[in-house]
Amino acid sequence: MTKKISFISLVVLIIASIDSIRNLSAAALFGSSLPFFFIFAAIVFLIPTAFAAAELSAAFPEKGGVYHWVDKAFGQKWAMVAIWLQWINTMVWFPSMLLFIAGTLAYLVHPDLAQDKAYLVSITLIIFWGLTLLNLKGLHVSALINNIFATIGTILPLLLLIGLGAIWVFKGEPLQIHLSSSNFIPPLTSTTSWVSLIAIMASFLGMELSGVHVNDIRNPQRNFPRAVLLASLFIFLSMLLGSLSIAFVVPEKEISLIAGVMQLFSSFFSAFGLTPLTPILTLSIVIGSVGMMINWLISPAKGLLHAAEFGFLPAFFSRKNRAGVAYNILFAQAIIVSLFSLIFLLQPSVNGFYWFLTALSTELYMIMYILMFCACIRLHYSHTKRANAFRIPGKQMGLWTVSLLGMIGCLTTITVSFFPPDNVNIGTPLRYLTMISIGNVLTISPLFLLFLYQAKTRSRR
Repeated sequence: MTKKISFISLVVLIIASIDSIRNLSAAALFGSSLPFFFIFAAIVFLIPTAFAAAELSAAFPEKGGVYHWVDKAFGQKWAMVAIWLQWINTMVWFPSMLLFIAGTLAYLVHPDLAQDKAYLVSITLIIFWGLTLLNLKGLHVSALINNIFATIGTILPLLLLIGLGAIWVFKGEPLQIHLSSSNFIPPLTSTTSWVSLIAIMASFLGMELSGVHVNDIRNPQRNFPRAVLLASLFIFLSMLLGSLSIAFVVPEKEISLIAGVMQLFSSFFSAFGLTPLTPILTLSIVIGSVGMMINWLISPAKGLLHAAEFGFLPAFFSRKNRAGVAYNILFAQAIIVSLFSLIFLLQPSVNGFYWFLTALSTELYMIMYILMFCACIRLHYSHTKRANAFRIPGKQMGLWTVSLLGMIGCLTTITVSFFPPDNVNIGTPLRYLTMISIGNVLTISPLFLLFLYQAKTRSRR
């Protein structure tokens, strides 16, 4: 009999798969409107994705993941669309994570390096190619490193940041923003207000991964919703309070999207006489971020491997080494990420490029989530024979409420991603719209080539 994981262990697993310190600076840019949009994002995205993924994982425990869910609901081509969006979104996301790591590392040498493009690009390329070579050793090595790094470099710094932020407020130190009932709800007709939703949604991406644990706990129908709600509450509060800590202490115009967290810690440590801790914390955050990178680098590659095995890609990409790693896919990833990183040299500002990557990757991920919610609805009715499997609470009303809320959240995020924020130097609105549009075309259009390749390959058989 397979040993079941405890309720607390499940809560920790869900938190570990979502919580990240990287997006706090981007969310902090929007000051007093943060609480409203965090609540909105939790209702229309965080909880719906967790419940939908849980029902899908429970129904098909033998083959989890978006590719298999969409395949069973709509067929192989739509499944390919889903897995491609998941993979290419990660290729766009990697440079932003690498920039965050490089910007944080700058505090070990000189903080001004966080705005030096040559330094940032060099460090991102060195780190990513190094991690690519490390992942050739196999998933067991990367998973072990990831678990250790995540604890040291994500959970502890996040709690420290929130704690120092609370001390700052209670000591009566000067605050850069002020929260009140009058500014809790921002002007909802203003596009600028809604743009903040992108950064907050980006903080909640990945909740669907928690669904794989639904059959590993006792009484999943009762315990899984409780675990999801408890983990979601922790994630919600940690991300909100962490973002507010930055917004309270660092002036909006001075917030760096890649070094904002270290800006905050530097301010705290200077005020509290803890400056010698800066190098230790810097290394801790870098370690946690690298650990997350290791996990995300190899997992999407495994997803794209399905595409090669089903004939959407040449057999060249399905070749594996002795550790079972599809090494040609890893090298292809490294080349694509390197090209995205080099585009940075052409951008008007560090913050502008970071925001562009965040908006584009989040938008691509949202399209995948829409497919997941549609698959959840269809499979709920087409696969009714499930012995003691988890279902979304509330029967059909619960299913439709969760799915529709999730799709509303995704569509809203996609819409606002085409509008630039006023407080980030991304160039003119037309330039930004052109960049996002071209980014969508370049990242989605290869799908048609993959479909054409599969059709030609089958016609020859």
